Amino acid sequence: MIVRKLDDIIGTKDETSAETWSSRRFLYAKDNMGFSLNDTIIRAGTETHIWYQNHLEAVYCIEGNGEIETVKDGKVYPIEAGTMYALDQNDEHYLRGGTKDMRMVCVFNPPLTGRETHDENGVYPLLTE
Repeated sequence: MIVRKLDDIIGTKDETSAETWSSRRFLYAKDNMGFSLNDTIIRAGTETHIWYQNHLEAVYCIEGNGEIETVKDGKVYPIEAGTMYALDQNDEHYLRGGTKDMRMVCVFNPPLTGRETHDENGVYPLLTE
């Protein structure tokens, strides 16, 4: 059994941040679950370019608001608490925080190792343990 608490993650190596977001990592590849799990904050009024070429991601918004815009077709989808989206085609996108910070639960497959950082194209490299 794996049990982890958010209060034990915040401010440790398991919390990684950038100018527009902060991600608290609950599960990693080393946990052998077949996916990783993050609790992520997208800061209000920001825009982040993301293109997970090597990962599929499902995201569930539990607080706040914003939007996601897919680069390929320019479609904009509003996000608010209770909205889920899945990047099932490795969709290149812009994630925008709205008037309030968004809090998202994010699942990645293949799972993240914890060493990934976005490159200049918003891509996480495919890393293994």
